[in-house]
Amino acid sequence: MTRPGSEGSPLTPTPQSDPRSSPVRSKRSGLSLRIDLFLARLAGFQARRPGPILALAALLTAVSLFLATRLEVLTGFDSMLPEDRGSVQELHRVAAKTSGVSTLFVVLEAKDVEPPPREALRACADALVPEIAKLGAPWVGAVENGVHEAKDFLGPRAGLFAEQSKLEKLRDDIQARYEYEVSKAADTLLDLDPDDVPPPIEPERWKKEFGIGGEDADRYPDGYYESQDGRTVVVAIRSKVASTDVELGTEAIRRVHEVVERVRPARFDPRITYGFAGDLQTGVTEYNAIHEDLTDVGYFGAALIAGVVFVYYLRFRMLFSMLVTIGVGVAWTFGVTELAIGHLNMATGFLFTIVAGNGINSGIMYMARYLEARRKGSDLAEALAVAHRETWIPTLTAASAASAAYGSLLVTEFLGFHDFGLIGGLGMLLCWVATYLTLPALLALIERMFPMSSEGAGVIGRIRKAAQGGVAFGKPFADLVALAPRAFSIGGLTLAIAGFVTLLLYVRSDPMEYDLKNLRNDMSARAEQIRLSNLADGITGYVGADGMAILVDRPEQVEPLRTALYARRDAAPPELAPFKKVHALQDFVPEAQAEKIPVLLDIKKKVVRAHKRNVIPEADWARLEKYLPPDDLRPFSIAELPDGVARAFTETDGTRGRIVYISPTSEELVDDAHYLFRWADSYRETPLPDGSVVKGSGRAVIYADMWAAIISDVPPAVGVSFLATVLVVVAAFRGGRSAAFVVGALLVGIAWTGGLLAGSAVKLNFLNFIALPLTFGIGVDYAVNVMQRYVLEGAGGALTAVRETGGAVVLCSLTTMFGYLALLRSTNYAVRSMGAAAVVGEVACLAAAIVVLPALLVWLDRRRRAA
Repeated sequence: MTRPGSEGSPLTPTPQSDPRSSPVRSKRSGLSLRIDLFLARLAGFQARRPGPILALAALLTAVSLFLATRLEVLTGFDSMLPEDRGSVQELHRVAAKTSGVSTLFVVLEAKDVEPPPREALRACADALVPEIAKLGAPWVGAVENGVHEAKDFLGPRAGLFAEQSKLEKLRDDIQARYEYEVSKAADTLLDLDPDDVPPPIEPERWKKEFGIGGEDADRYPDGYYESQDGRTVVVAIRSKVASTDVELGTEAIRRVHEVVERVRPARFDPRITYGFAGDLQTGVTEYNAIHEDLTDVGYFGAALIAGVVFVYYLRFRMLFSMLVTIGVGVAWTFGVTELAIGHLNMATGFLFTIVAGNGINSGIMYMARYLEARRKGSDLAEALAVAHRETWIPTLTAASAASAAYGSLLVTEFLGFHDFGLIGGLGMLLCWVATYLTLPALLALIERMFPMSSEGAGVIGRIRKAAQGGVAFGKPFADLVALAPRAFSIGGLTLAIAGFVTLLLYVRSDPMEYDLKNLRNDMSARAEQIRLSNLADGITGYVGADGMAILVDRPEQVEPLRTALYARRDAAPPELAPFKKVHALQDFVPEAQAEKIPVLLDIKKKVVRAHKRNVIPEADWARLEKYLPPDDLRPFSIAELPDGVARAFTETDGTRGRIVYISPTSEELVDDAHYLFRWADSYRETPLPDGSVVKGSGRAVIYADMWAAIISDVPPAVGVSFLATVLVVVAAFRGGRSAAFVVGALLVGIAWTGGLLAGSAVKLNFLNFIALPLTFGIGVDYAVNVMQRYVLEGAGGALTAVRETGGAVVLCSLTTMFGYLALLRSTNYAVRSMGAAAVVGEVACLAAAIVVLPALLVWLDRRRRAA
């Protein structure tokens, strides 16, 4: 692509040059002449009848905007892998069975209060539960403020979980203690050795023998979801609304909020406050945050692009025309995206500013050539015809190169790349079409309403005249190159070699980003919600909060699966254990119940008798009584477990016993990709003795597969991008020395980019990887501009090329750069990293094109003249 300046466009014949020497003017064929004739007629029609064309553009834009508003942003990592990938299919299969119920926590707090109003908090929670339950489905499927139901059922049956031998020993000890106490009271006790005195009947031993102790023994004071300090009580709601359904999720939260306000926690104690947490609240909040982020980044990018365009042209009509034109192109792009893909993901959601910043370049070139013709005295129709004829080939070349760079990502399996390439590639071509359809008609319409005057008076007029339509922007670079062309040439090439070496060493050191916190949103604005979520998760201990769900085909597969998984865990060194525990509903159904029941009933009989004889103190009896089995104790199955116990293991259709959770070694490790890879490998596929294979998924497997796809996709994407870019350059210059110089300048820019990123120890992730293949097709544009003008000027014309064309080249880079720069405003760290990497690539390729390339040309020309 060539970016003409104000005076002496690289595509405009001048007395010092022969237009036939231009690569876009040589060997004109009959086809070229017919295209010129068509463009002349098109320009004439646009000048005479802008209304119909603008009406057509407006209609297409309205339809595109309607379609674009239907685009949904998918926030999960699974949206960036193909639907036919095994881990994605398994994730969706499990989700369909387990994710129909989301969680919403109402967190009641009395912070920094002494003494904590424990009873007031509990009373408030007790009042909320029945009122929230009245909301009914789908907003509320179940609501609870503790594990009362589970304790009421499992407490009296706790003995069934103990070992048979321990129960028999406990029974014999109780009998011995009873006889000891009776003999002692009757003063018939024989002298016993202290070691032979039977152990007392006390609650702590019962809890130990029944397996009631451990880390969760005192987790739920009196059965409530309550913190140990008594300052927080949680009401847990299971909603039938999925956490990904933003509209219904927002409505569910609104209804619960109304109930809480109606109950008025402050009436129980004015110091009580409340907040919301849970995956339903998180899903709605994150979705809204992403949309706010997209809007904020979009507006900021548009403001940057509009500002630099106005500074370049210093004409409001030009700014308006170009913003409308690029708006049309972007609208078409995302309208087609809705038809072709139907959604955006974390990688493509921020393409609005990127497409705008890069797609506006065709309009910049067209406008520059149009203004140049008008300043030379051409009327509207003639100026439009000149701009059509002299810019369509270089702009189409540039758009094609950029489209090819985006299109190179289509060879990838990773949808974060593939969709990015499809949208960006289509966007470059659609923005080019929008430019040549809409911009001339807009200029014609505005000209009719407000005829364009000369440079004008006043401060802006004088600045506009001094800037020469932006041409003067290239003069500082031309002056810089003229000072020391040899030094800039050798220095630029030396830095390029150093950059390549630095990049190679960095790649060998594994520069991947393994800290997942650096790929997520900046949570500083949501610190309070995160605090409440961590607090609620810790208090409730809901299974599945961090664990990965596995769905077996039959309940009979659970035990063989558990055995196989524990074998893998125990085979690893302790410090590399892939997971901590496997949880299943079968854990709540003890074995050999029929054999234990007679022993437990005998124990109860003896304990009751001991209590009647005052062998057991009343305080101990109050603690023991709740663990005594009922008289009608009988074996139970998973079907008889209360909902409060089975809910996390119950499928959406009510089926129980097929869901298994595998919990991480430590909650702190779930953000470490190294650990996620080990975790994923431990349960991705598990062969069972019956020949069946149980598959696992979840974020651990999804993330591992995502990285595998990225690592395998990047080399071909980079290779295709570079090859496509070289082919476009060779076609534009018909091969030869000029094409070699352009490709060489691009390689210098790429080497600088790699060296700067490596020197800054930038970690590579699933988004900033994209910057490398894109830099080929977009960054080569600047060297093409300078080289085409140099070819037109002939030997010794390098400084003229920079001086006359450099301003437009800088503007071309700035609009693209600002599109990327806006991404630094995003709240997502991965998006920021992509913006930073792309800006570095833009700056490096621009500097290589307007400093190193012309410096080398000047140096070689001077050597030839000296020879």
